[in-house]
Amino acid sequence: MDLLERYKNVQNELPEKYMALPVYGAGLENVGDEAGRPIYLPINSIGPDELLIRHDTDSICFSDIKVINQGQEHPRIYQNMAEDPVVLGHELTMTIVKVGDNLKDQYKPGQRFTIQADIYEDGVSYAYGYYYQGAMSQYGVVDKRVLNSDGGNNNLLPLDDTTGYAEGALAEPWACVVAAYGLDYRNTFQTDGTVWFIGANDDREFVIDVGFVKKAKPKKILVTNIPEKLTDRIKSLANELGIQFDHVSDINSLDDEVVDDIILFGHDAVIIATASQKLKSHGVFCIMTDQKIPEPVPVDLGRVHYQRWLYVADSGLDISKAYQNGLKRNTLKPGGKVLFAGAGGPIGRMHVQRAIEFQNPPATIVCTDVSDLRLEDLRSTYSNQAQQRGVETIFSNPMQKESYQETIGHIMDDGGFDDIVVLAPVPRLIEEITGYVAKDGLVNVFAGIARGTTVNIDFHKIVHEGVRYIGHSGSALEDMQMTLDKIQSKELNAGRTIAAVGSLHYGKEGLQAVKDALYPGKVVIFNHIKEFPITPLEDFKDKLPSVYALFDNGEWTNAAEEEFLRMMLA
Repeated sequence: MDLLERYKNVQNELPEKYMALPVYGAGLENVGDEAGRPIYLPINSIGPDELLIRHDTDSICFSDIKVINQGQEHPRIYQNMAEDPVVLGHELTMTIVKVGDNLKDQYKPGQRFTIQADIYEDGVSYAYGYYYQGAMSQYGVVDKRVLNSDGGNNNLLPLDDTTGYAEGALAEPWACVVAAYGLDYRNTFQTDGTVWFIGANDDREFVIDVGFVKKAKPKKILVTNIPEKLTDRIKSLANELGIQFDHVSDINSLDDEVVDDIILFGHDAVIIATASQKLKSHGVFCIMTDQKIPEPVPVDLGRVHYQRWLYVADSGLDISKAYQNGLKRNTLKPGGKVLFAGAGGPIGRMHVQRAIEFQNPPATIVCTDVSDLRLEDLRSTYSNQAQQRGVETIFSNPMQKESYQETIGHIMDDGGFDDIVVLAPVPRLIEEITGYVAKDGLVNVFAGIARGTTVNIDFHKIVHEGVRYIGHSGSALEDMQMTLDKIQSKELNAGRTIAAVGSLHYGKEGLQAVKDALYPGKVVIFNHIKEFPITPLEDFKDKLPSVYALFDNGEWTNAAEEEFLRMMLA
């Protein structure tokens, strides 16, 4: 049995100590020991309800860089990092090496998994790679919180024998991309929620359908500055359905994040901006007006991204129609035109690949990035596949203003973009590109724009042209399983996004590379190989030619991975 087979079958003797790369605070200078290298820790003992697992690979995520940048101020860090350092790594593959006595009927050494890192017990987050020691370590312990988290979920997802170590680690980032094109939003009020009706210079005879309210009956109704006649109708409806009713004299008197639904009768940019702050997560803001909204409205786009706010509108009188027509689609328009703004990074590449591989793909894909090198890499990687699928691809650098404006001009002459996917969290850029959205277009805010970041949005497009803004962060267990199914059935080639690999000895350099956007794709760490610097795939041609020979047009493959591990396993 060769070294790789022994590794797969967990037949190597456990070491007394293992490597881990701790983070003691903000800044890369606080990663690892004094030289920035991993430290050595004793192998963990396990209890009867625990698993000792081997971290095989770690795909470095930009979320890891956020911890490096923010240190103790990061919202997911609860412990004192200086005394109890964080070990990052939540995009991973793992193998069971020891099983606690109470789990031996369910698990056995050699089983491989990836993980859904958002772990909860009684509503409290115990995220993998934040609270739990992550995959920037060679070994770790999994306990009942992972195996039976809130809702009875097991956050371990099994890998079949055909799935590579690297591609298995990419299930998590790919799941975020897959999930971005299947988002669900309410088309009713929030059941048992709070609805707030606000008046703003529109005294038309609005329709509040009793059946619509009954379908998802709120617990409380609030009114502010509503004409007396409409107030009486709303109050009568509340009394009829047993809903609490109250007046709010001033918009600013409410606390933030206490309302599920806001209905604004009329238009007022200040009211929209101010009242929006009162929305809870998954809140809906409905604007009823037949008038033009002349000035842009500052919107906290971070809340659209992280808290899934949705703005809907209608120029008619029936509120239920505004909700029912709130979001007409949640994926790219088949045969449409899509702009991927900031497409050159690892996640952008995934979006582009996903769009090309859709069953009914868009007709035109425009990719923008400020790096010509990244755009050329995108072109060389995906243009042939796009052509085979009948998809036109255009690659444009906004810094080259003349050619960029020519590209945008052609699209605008044809009505604009049906979809705009925001992959760069730059407010000025977002304000510009959202002006290019077509009638009934969809703006998907995928980039991790921080909460509190306001962007001036043209609400005339929302109210009168059917434009909608949606946003997304992370993925659910179901998204990961669906994505893993696609990977394991070979419907999705996750490994195409790998740009460089290295050993855990060079984990800090891997973090630096991701922070500096050194590579256009993902950096994957192999935790149990000999010292191997972070190496771009093109360099394998000279460094490890037998591995390079098994690449597919310069792209990572499972066959190449096996050759790599046979040569490099420690």
